[in-house]
Amino acid sequence: MSTISELKELLAQPRQIFITTHHKPDADALGSSLGLAGYLRKKGHSVTVVTPSDYPSFLAWMPGNDDVVVYEPRRNDAQVREIIGTAEVLFCLDFSCLGRISELGEYVRQAPGTKVLIDHHQEPEAFADLDYSNSKAAATAELVFEVIRDLGDQDLIDTGIGECLYAGIMTDTGSFRHPSTSRNVHLIIAELLNAGINLSDVHRRIYDSHSEERLRFLGFVLKDKLVVLREYNTAYIAITADELRQYHSKTGDTEGLVNFALSIEGIVFAAVFIDRGQAIKISFRSVGDFSVSEFSRRHFDGGGHHNAAGGISHTPLNNTVERFLGLLPQYQTDLVTAPLAVVPPTA
Repeated sequence: MSTISELKELLAQPRQIFITTHHKPDADALGSSLGLAGYLRKKGHSVTVVTPSDYPSFLAWMPGNDDVVVYEPRRNDAQVREIIGTAEVLFCLDFSCLGRISELGEYVRQAPGTKVLIDHHQEPEAFADLDYSNSKAAATAELVFEVIRDLGDQDLIDTGIGECLYAGIMTDTGSFRHPSTSRNVHLIIAELLNAGINLSDVHRRIYDSHSEERLRFLGFVLKDKLVVLREYNTAYIAITADELRQYHSKTGDTEGLVNFALSIEGIVFAAVFIDRGQAIKISFRSVGDFSVSEFSRRHFDGGGHHNAAGGISHTPLNNTVERFLGLLPQYQTDLVTAPLAVVPPTA
């Protein structure tokens, strides 16, 4: 863990700053990025936020969203490479390894600027010059708040910055019901309230702004695609590319599906498999002692948190699901004896 004085020295004069976050950003990824960007601009820095992909439309309300550069290899590769190559400081938020930012990973690795990691995932890759990662934090937005505070600039957190950070903390704690919701989280939210944030408005923008098609898609998934395996205390959902097209699925429409599977009484382990064409994207969740981070790293080239992880498969959907099912017997003892938590784990 780097000292805050090292970052303070780095930012002592105006810099060209690049900020990025993981592929398909969620509220914590985008909220921490835009919250940090808003703060750095107040300090006189020139800041560009680049995302490695698009992100859900229900996050577009965040202050600074209009200035985000969404990386599209065929459209703006040269522009993004120039932004990265000329940046004096590169902030990497809410991801632990450069593979999580797709093609941008190698660009960042080769960039001459100082790389700063702020993240809460396990086992961070050693690519950053300054590292402010903490896997015990509930959200990267929590760490961004602490960095701003420890730099002595908490008074610069205005309503817009505060709502970006609140969105990240709120979603990654499951609206403050996950075990990661610490005393520190509540103290930070109290400070953000002092900055004038509107809690109910942020919640409504994120959770109550779904399209009709998304709700019909959710109904279809829960009725026809949810599989429960009681002998393993496991539930899973597998969605084909054709089904995504049938319901005109947009970025963000599949977010949170795995939590519905995990919410079933008695379920310890939940998975969602989604055919994205070039690969099968996988989300894992668990309760109690069963580590989906270890499971994902061992079998699906993934990782994340103890109770929340992601993975990937480059075999067809049916084969990926068959492989998953074939693995369950060796974990049966752990799954049927695992102590149950009352609520799902961190997102």
